[in-house]
Amino acid sequence: MKTTPTVILTDIEGTTSSIAFVKDVLFPYARATLPGFVEARRHEPEIRRWLDAVALEIGEGDDDDRDEAAVQQLLAWIDEDRKHTALKAIQGLLWREGYALGEYRAHVYPDAVTALRRWKAAGHPIHVYSSGSVQAQKLFFAHSDAGDLTPLFSGYFDTEIGGKRDVASYRHIAADLGVAPSHILFLSDVVEELDAAREAGLRTVLVDRRADYPEPRTALANGHARVEDFGAIQP
Repeated sequence: MKTTPTVILTDIEGTTSSIAFVKDVLFPYARATLPGFVEARRHEPEIRRWLDAVALEIGEGDDDDRDEAAVQQLLAWIDEDRKHTALKAIQGLLWREGYALGEYRAHVYPDAVTALRRWKAAGHPIHVYSSGSVQAQKLFFAHSDAGDLTPLFSGYFDTEIGGKRDVASYRHIAADLGVAPSHILFLSDVVEELDAAREAGLRTVLVDRRADYPEPRTALANGHARVEDFGAIQP
């Protein structure tokens, strides 16, 4: 009888890649360039859509004042590390320009690259689930320090499918993939996300990297399998 390959569902920040890259490179770049980026491109439909959504949410109505208020709100959300869909969408667009200009390359741990390639070759579909927009996820892996890794991935999910700590999100992902939850292995550095995935029926692994978490979280793993790098993961 043919065995169904395990589907790999992986987080990015703190899992495939360092928390420091997002925190110390991508977020500051977004904050520094967002006002000028919006000013230059605010009439483009894709930018206009998200600016109007922010203005509506905060109750602003007049054209220039509305856009300025939306920009200030977006900057505040960056400072708060708010996982807002409009912010993630605009960040994805401006990060695309940064990658194209060669301002930075996305960090991916070498052990993650090796494992992802091995799993892909073995027939395991690999999907990403991150709070960053799908656009940002694709850009991240297309411009990594290991080269273009996008051929390794079969699909991407962001918070439009639901919050990462919500059980329903993982049920929606399983339904979207057309596989039983038990055939999905979710990798994350956040225990609360793993808790939600496990309740939905997924298999789980806590990625507990010393570079991101200097103190081992063995006692905090809440029953999830725990590894310190991707080499220890067996789908």
